Amino acid sequence: MNRGSRKINRIGVLTSGGDSPGMNAAIRAVVRTGIFHDLEVYGIMRGYQGLIEDDIQKMESRSVANIIQRGGTILKTARCKEFYDYEGRKKGYDNLKKRGIDGLVIIGGDGSFRGAVEFSKEFDIPCIGIAGTIDKDILGTDFTIGFDTAVNTAVEAIDKVRDTMDAHDRIFIIEVMGRDAGYIALHSGIATGAENILIPERKTDMDDIVKSLLEKERRKKLVNLIVVAEGDDFGGAEEVHKILKEKLPMAEIRVCILGHIQRGGAPSCIDRLIASRMGYHAVECLLEGRHNVFVGIQNNRMHYIPLENAVKSKGKISEEWLKIVKILAS
Repeated sequence: MNRGSRKINRIGVLTSGGDSPGMNAAIRAVVRTGIFHDLEVYGIMRGYQGLIEDDIQKMESRSVANIIQRGGTILKTARCKEFYDYEGRKKGYDNLKKRGIDGLVIIGGDGSFRGAVEFSKEFDIPCIGIAGTIDKDILGTDFTIGFDTAVNTAVEAIDKVRDTMDAHDRIFIIEVMGRDAGYIALHSGIATGAENILIPERKTDMDDIVKSLLEKERRKKLVNLIVVAEGDDFGGAEEVHKILKEKLPMAEIRVCILGHIQRGGAPSCIDRLIASRMGYHAVECLLEGRHNVFVGIQNNRMHYIPLENAVKSKGKISEEWLKIVKILAS
């Protein structure tokens, strides 16, 4: 079926960068939507690395059976330095050309999208992006695949930590993922009643945190939860612990780093739904002749944003959220 100015017969799909729960649901949607439209669909293993190494296999409808509930990605993922160079991208193009693949769907983040922009400019391969990152740091979409699952994983873990906090009257510093964005910290912190939330988008004032902890101690509020994003400008949980221990030598302070547990696990219902929706629309974009956009959702409607505009959104967290944190944690 051809509805665009350029006929698409064969498409490739790959996952690139950090994995996120829901990527498999997106792969499934791309494969089955492509097959519905009589396209041949090829899975490219290990992202751009597999593209360069010709690790490409044809996919059928049964290739994506029973994967919608699985975390990770059946296509695997990798970060590929060779793709930064023209020679590497040329190898990838040659591998697509010999199979007649004339469209690509890239599931990943802004780094993956930047690579797709260069690749498409050089070799005239239309690329469609699907925002897959637990950090929710892609400008132009209200949702990214994996964020909801990662936040719920963090909330479940923090709730369990709070039980032991209450039993021992302790200060707990919990580090969540978010090297460049604080959305996981903000959402999980509010949802678990954190007294302080430290994020990269806002400068951390340790003196203010110490002051608030001392004030709460005077009010006999001895259980305090601090949620910190790994990319906070002051440092991660260990750095925060070091300063607080110096300032509050008598306090019992513990550190818990959640780490990669946030990347794993079965995707939530929301992640499965948005991944399925985005995967379907990515194929529709190729058929309609759209080039070099990524599929985003704004106000529950699909939007198609130029790939070159897919930059990490720093400094966009609303002051209202930060005000809510301060009031509700008092």
